[in-house]
Amino acid sequence: MRILTLNPPFLPKFSRESRSPAVAKSGTLYYPMWLAYATGYLEKAGHELLFVDAAATGLSVEAVVQKAKTFNPALAVLDTSTPSIYSDIEVTAALKTALPSLFVVLVGVHGSALPLETLGISPAIDAVAFGEYDATLMDLAGKLEKTGRNDDLLRTVSGLAFHTSTGSAVKNAPRPYIENLDDIPYVSAVYKKHLDISPYFYGHSRYPLVVLVTGRGCPFHCSFCVIPQTLMGHRYRKRSVASIIGEFRYIADNFPDVKEIMIEDDTLTADKKRCVEFAEALVSSGMTRIPWSANSRADVDYNTLRAMKRAGCRLLCVGFESGEQAILDNIQKSLTLDTIKKFVADAKRAGILVHGCFMVGNRGETRETLEKTLAFAKELSPDTAQFFPIMVYPGTADFAYFSGKGWITTTDFRKWLTDEGLHSSAVSRPDLSNETLVTFCDRARREFYLRPKYLFSKGVQVVTHPSEAKRIFKAGITWFRYLRVNSDKQQQCAPCNDKTAH
Repeated sequence: MRILTLNPPFLPKFSRESRSPAVAKSGTLYYPMWLAYATGYLEKAGHELLFVDAAATGLSVEAVVQKAKTFNPALAVLDTSTPSIYSDIEVTAALKTALPSLFVVLVGVHGSALPLETLGISPAIDAVAFGEYDATLMDLAGKLEKTGRNDDLLRTVSGLAFHTSTGSAVKNAPRPYIENLDDIPYVSAVYKKHLDISPYFYGHSRYPLVVLVTGRGCPFHCSFCVIPQTLMGHRYRKRSVASIIGEFRYIADNFPDVKEIMIEDDTLTADKKRCVEFAEALVSSGMTRIPWSANSRADVDYNTLRAMKRAGCRLLCVGFESGEQAILDNIQKSLTLDTIKKFVADAKRAGILVHGCFMVGNRGETRETLEKTLAFAKELSPDTAQFFPIMVYPGTADFAYFSGKGWITTTDFRKWLTDEGLHSSAVSRPDLSNETLVTFCDRARREFYLRPKYLFSKGVQVVTHPSEAKRIFKAGITWFRYLRVNSDKQQQCAPCNDKTAH
């Protein structure tokens, strides 16, 4: 069967598969990684795939439709996110108009959280694959290819919600998670076959980079985190170390210009013993020539960090979230401020850079705790930092909590980003508005990055580690462009002195 897998057009450099989908101030553009894994899984089953990332290539809806007409698929799989969902469905309708017999299935966190509600937005959507969708798509494609579409067949596909021939919506039983992750082809091989990797950029990573996972699911239960709660679950399922080493070798052989591998497991360090085994295997196999980074918790001991550093670990991306202990407890972070401080000190001692993530507007947030978080970020002084206003996505515990409080400003998801696609916040309470959160994040970025001590450290880093220069300059130029635009807006607004005018 011919299958189109599509990351649909929306805003330029919009990252659907970010944990907080938006256009990033740093110029970051995520790989459509989960969609790429599914593409490889479908190809392994014998299907012919056209994989298109319109966000990376800048393709318009019309151009995507023309590609689809030329390829003439029987099945199309479209990735979605909450802020882009209405646009994604408009693309679905355009494809169905051009190819009336096309079966279109939506995937991603939004449809997984609200499968029936998503189906209800438009009759153009044939189905939604909810949860971990690789095997669901393979099952669906195989059955459609053999017998064609009918309601009885669709009812046998676990993990699928669909429109029946009479227009009603049905949600089937969920599909069990894939246990043997080694059975899924290397995602880097999918990139090699289908994508130009040059548009993809992470502000904290060396460029160019390749992104992969060594496992799926997260054993922790942070109230805001959307991927474990909608797609991959709370049990950490892991690839074999041999499989990971094999993919590192594949990347080294097939992407000679790649400067870094980013491991996008929710929490690679959730299994510290495996981290050490992985690190030792990289060293013993001689596969340490490409630096790598990973997502981590702020609770990794020094010996594990040292082993990771010896194996080529360059940076860890860590969610610190808040400088107030009560807030960390409220969001089920299961960390203490002292543990975080020790981790950062140990990471620096081990020679591993840290990218710190801070999120404001959590349960219990006040204007005082906002300032505590900014002071904490400066005290920790990670190599890079990001400050987000809280985004409570459907399917998360936080969405239920803030909805119950009546503090979500709108469920028109089109309004969850600014016109430029930047992070906004739909959470607003009487004592702390969403505008206050966004304004604070802008100020926090300026104060964090414009400290003389920080600017001096970046200059030293460029001189002493020239390999970091491209990453620093590319991210810095993009960030300062946003800083200048925001300053211009503030100057234009100053004479009117009207906070509601903009």
